[in-house]
Amino acid sequence: MIALLIALGIVVILVIYVWATYNSLVTLRVRVDEAWSDITVQLKRRADLIPTLVDTVKGYAAHERGVFESVTSARAETLSAQGPAEASVAENHMQEALKSIFAVAEAYPQLQASQNFLQLQGELVDTENKIQASRRFYNGGVREFNTKIQVFPNTIFVRGLGFRERDFFEVEDVASISEPPRIQF
Repeated sequence: MIALLIALGIVVILVIYVWATYNSLVTLRVRVDEAWSDITVQLKRRADLIPTLVDTVKGYAAHERGVFESVTSARAETLSAQGPAEASVAENHMQEALKSIFAVAEAYPQLQASQNFLQLQGELVDTENKIQASRRFYNGGVREFNTKIQVFPNTIFVRGLGFRERDFFEVEDVASISEPPRIQF
């Protein structure tokens, strides 16, 4: 009888442990999904600013067609990215495109003095800061989620419950974003 109670106690403890672990993993997964959603919102916000920025610069530098095409292409790539891996590639292309458009802007003093351009520049800088903050929050959530999956004894059974590690949002070419786009007026 005592052996049966001990066995029943062990089973109850295991069930409670699995239940608590499952619920905590679901909570972490939802946080990671929420954080990814925040990133996509900020990427969309930046992508929505790009056409106005391009139109503003185009008015002053209409002959810079290649720059405008690369920015438009990078914007489309950002909007169509699915998941952290594709988003990181798109982010690299967007950073390069933004650097080129601001390089064009540096050559036109009257553009640099334009209130519309200055306002767009401010909104873009604000959005870039929000993207970085969202990315840090997302990567922190992924770190917690992946750690919870990989620690013992969770690693034994959580994959059977349908939990898989998530990818960090890492930029493919770290050197390209090591500094924000340099804007001089």
